[in-house]
Amino acid sequence: MRFLKTITLGAVLVLAATGAWADKLPLGSISSYLNSLTTAKGEFTQINGDGTISTGTIYIKRPGRVRFEYNAPDTGLVIAGSNTVVIYDTKSNQPPETYPLSRTPLSIILARNVNLGQAKMVTGHAYDGKATTVTAQDPDNPQYGNIQMKFTGPTPELRQWIINDGNGSQTTVVLGDLRKGGSLPNTLFDTSKDGR
Repeated sequence: MRFLKTITLGAVLVLAATGAWADKLPLGSISSYLNSLTTAKGEFTQINGDGTISTGTIYIKRPGRVRFEYNAPDTGLVIAGSNTVVIYDTKSNQPPETYPLSRTPLSIILARNVNLGQAKMVTGHAYDGKATTVTAQDPDNPQYGNIQMKFTGPTPELRQWIINDGNGSQTTVVLGDLRKGGSLPNTLFDTSKDGR
């Protein structure tokens, strides 16, 4: 009887292990999902490095474009377009902050062709029983930081990302349901004006 229990327990452990492994989304499937994501709109919650929380609406138009519109009382606006990221803070008298998109980890998911199988791009690929987490960096410029993306479902759905920038600060973006497809005007991603 003890032998039978041992065999049964062993079989359960093997099934549990293989089930968990089978649920980890392959990098190829995640790359295909990101490449198919041409336009999307949805709500987001942002947890900033100092612990403050912001909410708003995100617009994505791949390749290379994203817009974060923040809800009141925040007045910020972040636009990526024309290979540039511009951060507007209407409460400040300072000019907007501008960075090359290629120097931010967000460029990985906004690239024209996402290939997470590229050598030295993925530094972590794990499954916790609920979600697959992929940590990726620019293999040619790891000093720019990394992005940790969380996907759920038997087919990938992007739920969250954490950006660890090259300066050591961390920003978490939790996505609501993304409404994929449809038309988004290019003016939403015009970095030459504040877009409002």
